[in-house]
Amino acid sequence: GELHYFLGIQVQKHQKGLFLCQQKYAEDLLAVAGMTECEAIATPLPQQLNRVEDKSELFSHPTYFRSLAGKLQYLTLTRPDIQFAVNYVCQKMHSPTVSDFHLLKRIIRYVKGTLTMGISLHKDTDFTLTAYSDSDWAGCSSTRRSTGGFSTFLGKNLISWSSRKQPTVSKSSTEAEYRTLSETASEITWLSSIFRELGLPLLTTPLLLCDNLSAVLLSANP
Repeated sequence: GELHYFLGIQVQKHQKGLFLCQQKYAEDLLAVAGMTECEAIATPLPQQLNRVEDKSELFSHPTYFRSLAGKLQYLTLTRPDIQFAVNYVCQKMHSPTVSDFHLLKRIIRYVKGTLTMGISLHKDTDFTLTAYSDSDWAGCSSTRRSTGGFSTFLGKNLISWSSRKQPTVSKSSTEAEYRTLSETASEITWLSSIFRELGLPLLTTPLLLCDNLSAVLLSANP
Protein backbone atom coordinates (compact mmCIF):
# COMPACT_ATOMS: atom_id res chain seq x y z
CA GLY A 1 0.00 0.00 0.00
CA GLU A 2 0.91 3.66 0.02
CA LEU A 3 3.27 5.03 2.63
CA HIS A 4 1.46 6.74 5.53
CA TYR A 5 3.63 6.25 8.64
CA PHE A 6 7.28 5.25 8.96
CA LEU A 7 9.54 5.42 12.04
CA GLY A 8 7.47 8.14 13.68
CA ILE A 9 7.13 10.20 10.50
CA GLN A 10 3.65 10.77 9.08
CA VAL A 11 3.40 11.02 5.29
CA GLN A 12 0.49 12.80 3.61
CA LYS A 13 0.07 12.86 -0.15
CA HIS A 14 -1.32 15.90 -1.94
CA GLN A 15 -1.57 17.05 -5.51
CA LYS A 16 1.81 18.78 -5.48
CA GLY A 17 3.78 16.05 -3.70
CA LEU A 18 4.28 14.89 -0.11
CA PHE A 19 4.02 16.46 3.33
CA LEU A 20 6.14 14.98 6.13
CA CYS A 21 5.49 15.68 9.80
CA GLN A 22 5.89 14.11 13.24
CA GLN A 23 2.73 15.32 14.95
CA LYS A 24 2.01 12.03 16.75
CA TYR A 25 5.63 11.76 17.87
CA ALA A 26 5.53 15.35 19.16
CA GLU A 27 2.30 14.66 21.05
CA ASP A 28 3.90 11.59 22.65
CA LEU A 29 6.90 13.74 23.60
CA LEU A 30 4.62 16.25 25.31
CA ALA A 31 2.98 13.41 27.24
CA VAL A 32 6.34 12.02 28.39
CA ALA A 33 7.42 15.48 29.51
CA GLY A 34 4.11 16.01 31.35
CA MET A 35 3.44 19.14 29.30
CA THR A 36 0.38 18.13 27.28
CA GLU A 37 -1.60 21.07 28.66
CA CYS A 38 1.27 23.57 28.73
CA GLU A 39 0.96 27.04 27.24
CA ALA A 40 2.52 27.44 23.79
CA ILE A 41 5.23 29.98 23.08
CA ALA A 42 6.20 31.78 19.87
CA THR A 43 9.96 31.12 19.76
CA PRO A 44 12.06 28.08 20.74
CA LEU A 45 14.78 30.13 22.50
CA PRO A 46 15.05 33.64 23.98
CA GLN A 47 16.78 36.24 21.84
CA GLN A 48 19.64 36.87 24.30
CA LEU A 49 20.91 33.55 25.61
CA ASN A 50 23.78 35.18 27.51
CA ARG A 51 21.27 36.81 29.87
CA VAL A 52 19.65 33.57 31.06
CA GLU A 53 19.72 33.31 34.87
CA ASP A 54 20.53 30.37 37.21
CA LYS A 55 23.49 29.17 35.15
CA SER A 56 25.36 27.67 38.12
CA GLU A 57 22.71 25.53 39.85
CA LEU A 58 22.86 21.96 38.53
CA PHE A 59 19.66 20.20 37.50
CA SER A 60 18.78 17.40 39.92
CA HIS A 61 17.70 14.84 37.27
CA PRO A 62 20.28 14.91 34.43
CA THR A 63 19.09 11.54 33.03
CA TYR A 64 15.60 12.96 32.52
CA PHE A 65 17.14 15.99 30.80
CA ARG A 66 19.15 13.78 28.42
CA SER A 67 16.10 11.67 27.62
CA LEU A 68 13.99 14.66 26.58
CA ALA A 69 16.87 16.24 24.65
CA GLY A 70 17.39 12.98 22.75
CA LYS A 71 13.71 12.83 21.84
CA LEU A 72 13.89 16.41 20.56
CA GLN A 73 16.87 15.45 18.41
CA TYR A 74 14.74 12.89 16.57
CA LEU A 75 12.04 15.51 16.05
CA THR A 76 14.47 17.59 13.98
CA LEU A 77 14.10 15.02 11.16
CA THR A 78 11.13 17.05 9.90
CA ARG A 79 11.56 20.23 11.99
CA PRO A 80 14.58 22.25 10.82
CA ASP A 81 13.12 25.27 12.65
CA ILE A 82 14.22 23.80 15.99
CA GLN A 83 17.61 22.48 14.80
CA PHE A 84 19.68 25.30 16.33
CA ALA A 85 17.74 25.30 19.62
CA VAL A 86 17.99 21.53 20.05
CA ASN A 87 21.69 21.60 19.19
CA TYR A 88 22.17 24.28 21.86
CA VAL A 89 20.54 22.34 24.70
CA CYS A 90 22.22 19.08 23.63
CA GLN A 91 25.58 20.73 24.27
CA LYS A 92 24.57 20.86 27.95
CA MET A 93 23.90 17.13 28.32
CA HIS A 94 27.05 16.33 30.31
CA SER A 95 26.16 18.68 33.17
CA PRO A 96 22.77 20.38 32.70
CA THR A 97 21.79 23.28 34.93
CA VAL A 98 18.37 24.49 36.01
CA SER A 99 18.50 27.22 33.37
CA ASP A 100 19.32 24.62 30.71
CA PHE A 101 16.21 22.66 31.74
CA HIS A 102 14.11 25.81 31.47
CA LEU A 103 15.40 26.30 27.92
CA LEU A 104 14.57 22.67 27.15
CA LYS A 105 11.01 23.16 28.39
CA ARG A 106 10.76 26.34 26.31
CA ILE A 107 11.52 24.33 23.16
CA ILE A 108 8.82 21.83 24.11
CA ARG A 109 6.36 24.70 24.64
CA TYR A 110 7.24 25.94 21.16
CA VAL A 111 6.61 22.45 19.77
CA LYS A 112 3.23 22.48 21.53
CA GLY A 113 2.14 25.44 19.40
CA THR A 114 3.57 24.06 16.15
CA LEU A 115 2.49 20.41 16.22
CA THR A 116 1.30 20.36 12.62
CA MET A 117 4.45 21.86 11.12
CA GLY A 118 6.64 19.75 8.84
CA ILE A 119 8.29 19.62 5.43
CA SER A 120 6.66 19.68 2.00
CA LEU A 121 8.34 17.90 -0.90
CA HIS A 122 7.11 19.19 -4.26
CA LYS A 123 7.27 16.94 -7.31
CA ASP A 124 7.14 19.82 -9.83
CA THR A 125 10.65 21.18 -9.33
CA ASP A 126 14.01 21.18 -11.06
CA PHE A 127 17.25 19.44 -10.10
CA THR A 128 19.20 22.57 -9.19
CA LEU A 129 21.18 22.08 -5.98
CA THR A 130 21.45 25.24 -3.84
CA ALA A 131 22.99 25.58 -0.38
CA TYR A 132 22.89 28.42 2.16
CA SER A 133 25.65 28.78 4.73
CA ASP A 134 25.92 30.96 7.85
CA SER A 135 27.82 31.18 11.12
CA ASP A 136 28.08 33.30 14.23
CA TRP A 137 31.45 34.17 15.77
CA ALA A 138 32.53 33.02 19.24
CA GLY A 139 28.90 32.45 20.20
CA CYS A 140 29.75 30.06 23.04
CA SER A 141 30.66 32.13 26.10
CA SER A 142 32.64 29.31 27.78
CA THR A 143 34.71 27.94 24.86
CA ARG A 144 34.50 30.93 22.46
CA ARG A 145 33.74 28.51 19.64
CA SER A 146 31.41 29.47 16.81
CA THR A 147 28.23 27.74 15.66
CA GLY A 148 27.76 27.14 11.96
CA GLY A 149 24.78 25.95 9.99
CA PHE A 150 23.62 25.24 6.47
CA SER A 151 20.56 24.19 4.50
CA THR A 152 20.54 22.58 1.06
CA PHE A 153 17.69 22.64 -1.45
CA LEU A 154 17.02 20.47 -4.48
CA GLY A 155 14.98 22.89 -6.53
CA LYS A 156 12.55 24.26 -3.93
CA ASN A 157 12.69 21.15 -1.72
CA LEU A 158 14.69 21.34 1.50
CA ILE A 159 16.63 18.05 1.65
CA SER A 160 19.31 18.50 4.33
CA TRP A 161 20.26 20.91 7.10
CA SER A 162 22.64 21.19 10.03
CA SER A 163 23.52 23.40 12.98
CA ARG A 164 26.46 22.54 15.20
CA LYS A 165 29.35 24.06 17.13
CA GLN A 166 32.67 24.18 15.31
CA PRO A 167 35.42 21.89 16.72
CA THR A 168 38.04 24.67 17.01
CA VAL A 169 38.16 28.36 17.90
CA SER A 170 37.96 30.78 14.97
CA LYS A 171 40.03 33.95 15.31
CA SER A 172 37.74 36.08 13.16
CA SER A 173 34.21 36.12 11.79
CA THR A 174 35.68 35.48 8.33
CA GLU A 175 37.39 32.31 9.56
CA ALA A 176 34.18 31.11 11.23
CA GLU A 177 32.16 31.70 8.06
CA TYR A 178 34.82 30.08 5.88
CA ARG A 179 34.86 26.93 8.02
CA THR A 180 31.09 26.59 7.63
CA LEU A 181 31.45 27.19 3.88
CA SER A 182 33.89 24.28 3.76
CA GLU A 183 31.48 21.98 5.63
CA THR A 184 28.65 23.00 3.32
CA ALA A 185 30.80 22.30 0.27
CA SER A 186 31.45 18.81 1.64
CA GLU A 187 27.70 18.31 2.03
CA ILE A 188 27.15 19.38 -1.59
CA THR A 189 29.85 16.97 -2.80
CA TRP A 190 28.29 14.11 -0.83
CA LEU A 191 24.80 14.84 -2.14
CA SER A 192 26.09 15.07 -5.71
CA SER A 193 27.66 11.63 -5.41
CA ILE A 194 24.37 10.19 -4.11
CA PHE A 195 22.47 11.67 -7.05
CA ARG A 196 24.96 10.10 -9.47
CA GLU A 197 24.49 6.70 -7.84
CA LEU A 198 20.72 7.10 -8.21
CA GLY A 199 21.11 7.96 -11.88
CA LEU A 200 20.11 11.60 -11.36
CA PRO A 201 23.13 13.62 -12.45
CA LEU A 202 23.00 17.35 -11.76
CA LEU A 203 22.79 19.30 -15.03
CA THR A 204 23.88 22.61 -13.48
CA THR A 205 26.70 23.51 -11.13
CA PRO A 206 25.52 23.60 -7.47
CA LEU A 207 25.24 27.07 -5.98
CA LEU A 208 26.67 27.84 -2.53
CA LEU A 209 25.55 31.12 -0.92
CA CYS A 210 27.12 32.98 2.01
CA ASP A 211 26.45 36.45 3.46
CA ASN A 212 30.03 37.19 4.52
CA LEU A 213 31.86 39.10 1.78
CA SER A 214 35.34 38.39 3.15
CA ALA A 215 34.71 34.63 3.22
CA VAL A 216 33.35 34.75 -0.34
CA LEU A 217 36.45 36.62 -1.57
CA LEU A 218 38.70 34.21 0.32
CA SER A 219 37.03 31.22 -1.36
CA ALA A 220 37.63 32.83 -4.76
CA ASN A 221 41.29 33.68 -4.05
CA PRO A 222 42.85 31.69 -1.18
